[in-house]
Amino acid sequence: MGLTSNKVLALAVVLAVLLFAGTVWYWPRLAHRNWRAVTGRVGLLFATQLMVFASVGLGANQAFGFYAGWADLFGQENEQGVVVDHGASGAGGSLRVIDTRQVAVPGGARTQDGGEVQQVDIVGRTTRIASPAFVYLPPEYFQPQYRTRTFPAAVVLTGYPGTAEALIKGLHYPQTAHELAKNGRMQPMILVMMRPTVAPPRDTECVDVPGGPQTETFFAKDLPDAVAAHYRVGRRPGSWGVIGDSTGGYCALKLAMHHPDAYAAGAGLSPYYKAPIDPTTGDLFHGNDDLRNRADLFWCLKHLPAPDTSLLVTSSKAGEKDYRSTVRFIQQVQARKPTRISSIILDSGGHNFNTWRREIPAALQWLSGRLSDR
Repeated sequence: MGLTSNKVLALAVVLAVLLFAGTVWYWPRLAHRNWRAVTGRVGLLFATQLMVFASVGLGANQAFGFYAGWADLFGQENEQGVVVDHGASGAGGSLRVIDTRQVAVPGGARTQDGGEVQQVDIVGRTTRIASPAFVYLPPEYFQPQYRTRTFPAAVVLTGYPGTAEALIKGLHYPQTAHELAKNGRMQPMILVMMRPTVAPPRDTECVDVPGGPQTETFFAKDLPDAVAAHYRVGRRPGSWGVIGDSTGGYCALKLAMHHPDAYAAGAGLSPYYKAPIDPTTGDLFHGNDDLRNRADLFWCLKHLPAPDTSLLVTSSKAGEKDYRSTVRFIQQVQARKPTRISSIILDSGGHNFNTWRREIPAALQWLSGRLSDR
């Protein structure tokens, strides 16, 4: 559960109330001068005050948006800001490499064996959105025999609020892609790893917000253009895919459905199918019913022409609250040719990294099989 989740706040409040009641109830029993009684009184007072402080802090954070997530709270967010000059028309987008790192695989010290992860800053040409990302380049990218080859690319999105770093250290996307390609189970691909939160701390749900961040346009147009201008990636629509979990999964499906000319395939791990409106999103649509409807993937299936794209959804029969919605989504897509649908359904698995790590290898293999390197 995220730092800004209502469930986290409710849990903290309930624990604070229970600890207060427990302190009142047990205090007479601890009214002695031995070390056990003193330790008990100190422990109850400390735990109660801690939970009261946590409840107040979580409530204040929800109201004022001081921190977007746990990583932000504990100082683990270290992406550098980018200065964007809002000058005259004609200014182009850009991608700038600011750091490189090895991939944590055997032989990773040599790029021709392990590939490389580059930390980059991207500025959109049309939207002027600036966002950090990590780009995984497979070993083949650096090998002489592939020097003229272009590679398929996949945008990899976190949930909200999420950090791009978690895609590397928590979900192991580069390591998994390296192993799959080495074993011949997928073609070498470039991975552009980032979070969908391009205007932190606001959760824009990959929507072009009226008068606000044009997030969908950034991912559909600016991001592929900036990456293609810097790396050897295929420029045809069939060369690009998108995959993500939770909010990132919803965005992946929406981008593939709305922009089949940009993304030939979209994989949603534990996705939902309609943009929420809550304190983290603010007013995404400003009364625009067209935007609101387009953000509902079930509405899109019913009212818009079926896109020529491939979709993958994942869920669990036990542990995922979206299981029934996912089954309904699969059924509705099956009736909408030429859109193609695949799924990974686990018997059990929660909305967490462990579940997604079980799904990522098959999802990457699926994605690779639907992309071209031209």
